[in-house]
Order: sequence, then C-alpha cells, then structure tokens
Amino acid sequence: MRRELEHFMIGNSYGGNQDWFRTFMMRIGGCGAETACDSSLYFAIHKGVEGIYPFDKENLSKGDYVDFAHMMEKYLWPRLSGIDKLSIFTEGYSKYLSDRGVTCISMDTLDGSEPYEKAAATVKKQIDEGYPIPTLILNHKDRSLKDYVWHWFLINGYDETDGTMMVKTVTYSGFWWFDLRKMWDTGYNNKGGLVLYRLETD
Repeated sequence: MRRELEHFMIGNSYGGNQDWFRTFMMRIGGCGAETACDSSLYFAIHKGVEGIYPFDKENLSKGDYVDFAHMMEKYLWPRLSGIDKLSIFTEGYSKYLSDRGVTCISMDTLDGSEPYEKAAATVKKQIDEGYPIPTLILNHKDRSLKDYVWHWFLINGYDETDGTMMVKTVTYSGFWWFDLRKMWDTGYNNKGGLVLYRLETD
C-alpha cells in the first residue's frame, strides 16, 4: 500500500530550503524552522487553516518563504546543540501558533526509543489521516543517511510492501525514499523521534 500527501512547490522547489536563508546560522541550523514553515504551508493550503501563514498562499514565492522562515526563527532559532529534543520543537512551534491565534492544531510526540513496530504503525496512522510528520534524527550509523544527521525534516508518505515500509522524506527542495526500519535504528542511545499533529476540528 502506498500513500503520499500533497505538498507544495515554490518555483521548482518541492517545499522550502534552508540553503535560501539569509544568515549563516539559519543556513546550517534552520532545519527546525524550515520544518515548521513547511508544516504551516501544508495546513494553510491543504487543510484550510487560517492565519497560520502570514503571506499569500495562492502565490508562493521564495522571498516570502525566506521572510517567513526568519519570522519562525524567533521561535525555533539555531542554537549550539541544535533543536535536539522533540520538546524544543513542539514548544517553539506551539508558541508561534498561539501568537498567530491558531488554536486548532495540537502536537504529541513519539520518542525515537520506542520500538520500530510502534513507529511504523504511527507513521501509517498519521499519513492516512492526512498529517505530515516532523521528524528528528540525531546521530546515525548508516552513512547513506549522513545528510539527515542532526536534522529535522518531514515525512509525508509511505509505501508498505511485503513487510517493508519505505517513507518519503522531504527536505532541501526535494524528497527521497528510505527504509523506515533502517532509519529508526540509528545505532545510538541519544535518539530523535516524531512529532504528531492533530487538528482539533477533525
């Protein structure tokens, strides 16, 4: 079974890109803010959430996106250790939503220490219900995931075949498919995890 959520394009870019940001610190450490910005645009465009995106959702531009990211920086700014806990993301993004008067979105988390089977079931449930999933990976033993080390990104699709679940990961203007079991088994004790959105109007 395969399921992919709609996303959005900014020119030829599939979603936003932290390489666009204006400051060095945001370019190297703005992945949390980018993930929150992409989430906001998803909710604005595909779920009709009002007030969550401060610009014109019908005419997306790189300039507006960069301005938006630097607004989000106030809530999810780069720091020396990075946004290395799920709670930092949920607290920062919740404050942004509150300041924008958006009360219909709540967040829960699934820690990376939970068993793979629970993670797979959770990913499937969230995507089936129409929610992209902010995901944090800290260290990882698999060198094919080196671009995802200490990184926030979205999962917005899965493909489950013969007991293997591939997930569609969104970051850096594109998307890539990875085996969730291999992604989840980082090989380190210090783990990231998933942020789980919920629309209270559902």
